[in-house]
Amino acid sequence: MTIYEQIITIGLCVLGTMLTRFSPFIAFSSDKPTPRYIQYLGKALPAAIFGMLVVYCLKDVSVFEGSHGLPELVGIAVTVVLHLWKRQMLLSIAGGTVVYMVLVQFLF
Repeated sequence: MTIYEQIITIGLCVLGTMLTRFSPFIAFSSDKPTPRYIQYLGKALPAAIFGMLVVYCLKDVSVFEGSHGLPELVGIAVTVVLHLWKRQMLLSIAGGTVVYMVLVQFLF
C-alpha cells in the first residue's frame, strides 16, 4: 500500500468514525425529548449484544474434546456473578475474559 493510499484509508476511517459519533446529536436535538423507540433501543440493545457475544464465544466449544468447555463455563460463571454483584457490563465482560484467558494460558 502506498503512502497516498494509507492517507486516504486513514482519512476515510476518521470520517466514518466522526460521522457515526456526531450523527445522533444532529438527528436528535436537545430541545426535543428523545423518541420512545430510541429509549427502548438504549435499554434493549446492551442485553442483546451481550447475548450475541455469549453465542459467538461458545459456537466452537466442544464438550467432547480438549478441556471439555471447562474454561468457558468458569468464565461465564465469573461473568454472571460479577454482573449480578456489581451490575456493570464492562466489569463483567472484562472479569470473565481475564479469568478465561488465565485458565486457557496456564491450566488447560
